[in-house]
Amino acid sequence: MRKFYTGIDIGTYHVKVVISAPAENPDMPMQIIGTGTASSKGMRHGYILDKAEATKSIREALQRACTAAKVRVTSARVALGGMGLDEIKATGEFPLTASGGVVTEKEIDKAIAESEKRTSGKLTNRTVIHAIPLEYRVDGVKVFGKPIGLQGTKLAVDTLLITMFSQHYDDVIEAVEAAGVEVEGVMASPLAASLVTLTKAQKTAGVCLANIGSETLSVIVFDNDVPVSVKVFPVGSADITNTVALSFQIPLSEAESLKRGGVTGSEIPQKKLQTIITNRLKDMFTLVNAHLRSIDRARLLPAGIVITGGGSGLTSAADIARATLRLPSSIAQIGLMPRSASIDATWAVAYGLCRWAFAEDTSVRSSSLGEVFSGAIESIKQSIRSLLP
Repeated sequence: MRKFYTGIDIGTYHVKVVISAPAENPDMPMQIIGTGTASSKGMRHGYILDKAEATKSIREALQRACTAAKVRVTSARVALGGMGLDEIKATGEFPLTASGGVVTEKEIDKAIAESEKRTSGKLTNRTVIHAIPLEYRVDGVKVFGKPIGLQGTKLAVDTLLITMFSQHYDDVIEAVEAAGVEVEGVMASPLAASLVTLTKAQKTAGVCLANIGSETLSVIVFDNDVPVSVKVFPVGSADITNTVALSFQIPLSEAESLKRGGVTGSEIPQKKLQTIITNRLKDMFTLVNAHLRSIDRARLLPAGIVITGGGSGLTSAADIARATLRLPSSIAQIGLMPRSASIDATWAVAYGLCRWAFAEDTSVRSSSLGEVFSGAIESIKQSIRSLLP
């Protein structure tokens, strides 16, 4: 039986499901054999407010993808996003006496676990989705690359903990499983999107991936091929639609069409419309710039900002981002896609989940959550540890 992988992206506006399979030639891109989408119900700012309604939307999107792919899905990877997503920086230390003063994988794992333990007070009502080492030190000296095999008395690690409200985490799992699908793993939405929209060169130089959703704006920042920060803001493309509707006193459906440029012959002044869209986008990228400043990355990302999500379709988004952040700016494209694929970057999260599952299947050693961030485009077989310092 042909192996296939399923990714489920539960957004506030849409649920998107991608089913993909490895190509017969391992050097070729994965083949997307089915996609399905449904309007999200029971969701707000990425939270599930009504599990029954959310399950209904998930089941509908799954059925459409299964029909297109002609397969039955029993398990899938799921993305977690929304306002509950946050980051915590932590440091853990572990003595090397038990290993004879030599750093092994065991000591690294224990140092990371110690970093989580030290921040337990900040983790009340939160679940750690990913624990990503940012920097290693042996006896206080920074290590460039993995410290495996180095000798010393103490190993220290600075860790980025990506967390989610435990209630939201549980609600998402329950909603998906109620739709008849086992959850094989979860990944933060920005990380999943980065697997298929950013190159290793961009992540190494320094880059910000911004996903403009319906009600949220999420960003993930990479530097030296490491995800160094994740942030979610409570604004999105729906805010632009609402402002247009209020400004011109028109229905939301018409405001959405105007925003997308789908209305011709309208009496609405185009210059005024564009000014509204520009101002709201500028507000969003000002938030991004403030966050970059808070982590000392403002104007210091050579690969600039890459924009994805539904809001990336607004024609002026890249130009406004460039002017506001004073960084190179571009609209995301999904890398290594078959020419016949009809999906765009708004499907990046769901497709990224498939690539994660495939990478874990093909990695040399069994990996933990998401050990595949690095080199997802150049070499999907690499594990996450190759990205870490």
